Amino acid sequence: MIEHGEDPRHFPRAVHDLVDGPVQWDRLESFASLVREQGELRGLIGPRELPRLWSRHLINSLAISQFIHDGTDVCDVGSGAGFPGLVIAIARPNLDVTLVEPMERRVEWLRDASVAMGLANVEIVRARAEELHSSRHFSVVTARAVASLEKLLRWTWPLVAPGGRMLAMKGDRATQEVEDARKVLRKFALAAEV
Repeated sequence: MIEHGEDPRHFPRAVHDLVDGPVQWDRLESFASLVREQGELRGLIGPRELPRLWSRHLINSLAISQFIHDGTDVCDVGSGAGFPGLVIAIARPNLDVTLVEPMERRVEWLRDASVAMGLANVEIVRARAEELHSSRHFSVVTARAVASLEKLLRWTWPLVAPGGRMLAMKGDRATQEVEDARKVLRKFALAAEV
């Protein structure tokens, strides 16, 4: 059931333009249906989130894709239900997306959803980000609702390849989190944009 204001057919053109084409848009709608059917049962999303699945989770995830260049390798840390990593992989099949998630039940969901969506551009790794520090590096690392920026930088910045960047999705406290992370930002010689 589509809630008022959440009908993707009525989203502005700018939202549709974040997706590479009609095939990808259809897959995104299929993914939304899969989340609606199984997300709450599998403990991936709360019942109050379902009415705003598109605006709060899918479009929110799509929003950062505009900061990722074509052909880029992306690592999404703490992928959980697939926000933003799986959404980015669906919308942008020209990106190689690695989903890093430590919890087995979430890894199982990510595998099931990737197969259901017919995605060939996804690798799923069951691990904590810190376990990959010495072995993997990516042009872009994304994270959403994982930890405070200070902790997140410690866990994820070692995964960012030279010249790469991290896209951390933060909420209302973003400015305060940047301020709280000043010491870590200096340690890694990073500049943050809110």
